[in-house]
Amino acid sequence: MIEFLRHIGSDEQGQDIAEYAVMLAVILVLVIGTVRLIGSNANNAFSSVASSLGQ
Repeated sequence: MIEFLRHIGSDEQGQDIAEYAVMLAVILVLVIGTVRLIGSNANNAFSSVASSLGQ
């Protein structure tokens, strides 16, 4: 039993998985923020072009 607990304590595979999960979360936040920013700017640009074409 003690050997099993030592093996679990020294196992670093779980730390690797946690690091990948954190990196994935940061990347997702950056991608979602960029898409929202570009989406609102694109909407404003298209609205401006559409209103100038209508005149």
